[in-house]
Amino acid sequence: MEAIAEKEALKGGGFLIKETNAEDIFIPEEFSEEQKMMANATIDFIKKEIDPHVERMDSMEEGFMAGLMTRAGELGLLGVNVPEEYGGMAMSFNTGMLIADIVGIGGSFSTAYGAHTGIGTLPIIYYGTEDQKKKYLPKLASGEWKACYCLTEPDAGSDANSGKTSAKLTSDRKHYLINGQKMWISNAGFADLFIVFAKIDDDKKLSAFLVEKSYGGIELNDEEKKLGIKGSSTRQVFFNDCKVPVENMLSDRENGFKIAVNILNVGRIKLGAGVVQGCKEIASLCTSYANQRNQFGVPISSFGAIQTKLAKMAAKTYVAESAAYRAGQDIDNLIKKLEAGGLSHSDAKMKGVEQFAIECAIIKIHGSEIIDYVVDEGLQVYGGMGFSEEGPMARPYRDARIARIYEGTNEINRMLLVGMLFKKGMKGELDLFASVMAVGKELTSVPSFESPDMNIPMAAEKGVVKNLKKAVLMAAGKAAETFGPKLDHEQEVLMSLADMIIEVYAAESAILRTEKLISKYGQDGAQLYVDMTRLYLAEAVQKVKNHGDEAIACYATGDELKVLMMGMKRFTKVEPYNTKELRRSIAAKMIEANAFPYDLYS
Repeated sequence: MEAIAEKEALKGGGFLIKETNAEDIFIPEEFSEEQKMMANATIDFIKKEIDPHVERMDSMEEGFMAGLMTRAGELGLLGVNVPEEYGGMAMSFNTGMLIADIVGIGGSFSTAYGAHTGIGTLPIIYYGTEDQKKKYLPKLASGEWKACYCLTEPDAGSDANSGKTSAKLTSDRKHYLINGQKMWISNAGFADLFIVFAKIDDDKKLSAFLVEKSYGGIELNDEEKKLGIKGSSTRQVFFNDCKVPVENMLSDRENGFKIAVNILNVGRIKLGAGVVQGCKEIASLCTSYANQRNQFGVPISSFGAIQTKLAKMAAKTYVAESAAYRAGQDIDNLIKKLEAGGLSHSDAKMKGVEQFAIECAIIKIHGSEIIDYVVDEGLQVYGGMGFSEEGPMARPYRDARIARIYEGTNEINRMLLVGMLFKKGMKGELDLFASVMAVGKELTSVPSFESPDMNIPMAAEKGVVKNLKKAVLMAAGKAAETFGPKLDHEQEVLMSLADMIIEVYAAESAILRTEKLISKYGQDGAQLYVDMTRLYLAEAVQKVKNHGDEAIACYATGDELKVLMMGMKRFTKVEPYNTKELRRSIAAKMIEANAFPYDLYS
């Protein structure tokens, strides 16, 4: 399992079959001063422009959100990943994730921002002609124009390629007439540019078009009344003989579905990063409230039950942050490698993200479920005040719920990531099945009783993750052998395997980050990070075992079932941590700081 060719070092999904060295990953503590300045400028923007006006935003005051977007453009926030020659800042992929991370605390604004800078702008950066880039990117980067992305239809949600919106070439062959209906379109109410997916004639696949609102033939329904993100514009869009110049086709005919998939990968990983600052803010609010709220004559922060909630919020947030920026920098590294090999910057970015599509799905699922956990426990810490609209928890509780749905539901993403992993194995891009066979041989051999070198930081934890990877390979390999091509139809098994994979990536990311921090701060100086990592790992091991047991029971019987269950027990065996003391130690630092226990940007 340890042996891996150098050429695989930058391959998505490779984490499952190789050992990753701490020095090879990026951690948020390594952000440059320029990146920290960008983060702080974004925080200042939100504190000044959004926080005092959330009621205006959520009531959808006419022009308010569009004005926010314009001011964000003036600060350069809309052009972080736009090339300089088109009016942008040309910053790294990970910097774009950092800004998405900070913007996440802006509530409904984060949806408008993400729709504009992500799915509304990136298709042009990656797939546009030079003329299209020159015409649209400067306006989008400055905020002069706002963009939206029209993919979803009433009968085509997760199955986007089944959309019925049509495009017909006019008799003079100079325009396409677009007809159809789109729904759940973020920013539609104030967008100047619509990226529209439609099928030309009897094509089987979608094509994409750049549609200016001024072209006419566009009608909008009233704003949707939503559970959360109430301040974001979400409308149905109707196209009635909308006349679009032929030169406004984006990329090649029938390339729309590929554009949609690749752009959604970017949206997924940025969504996963975009929950982190929100989690920190909620953990800080809860800590402060728990310090102030007295019951039975003492602050509720002195209660073990409350400390448990605070500590788990911090640990889960730390892990989500670790995983997101590890994956983001891997994408950045591959982009640089591809550019050095002769690819254009746009092509390198597109292929870099595509290579790490598995990690993008992992980050999206993991982050969106962490924020749901944090807001739910945050509301519980506040008790009755948490359920009140007068308190600070109701809005984030509602807003967070959408994260598990958009950019592809978490269920779809779970099945996609397992499918992509097997596909890479079948194509020989990853030596997946050789690793599966190696684990099978190990399963029938005498267990090794070799102990990790405890003088090496996080050696025991790395040994645990090494075995968790074997548990995944054992369960996944046997599932593939049992079902073959029909595995795609075994959604319950795929979901269990995905959950195992997610926990392995998340836990390993935290362990590697903590190992780096020990080398930076020393064992004592990094104790908080050690505690958070161990607290998360204890839970991750149990999750991997439970999901592994469930998957195996779906396809194995008799003696084979017994052998596989024994293997699962063997690969998930771990010396138990005193999680009570870990939680108390983490919570004590939060209570003392009256906030989330560390700050990256001060």
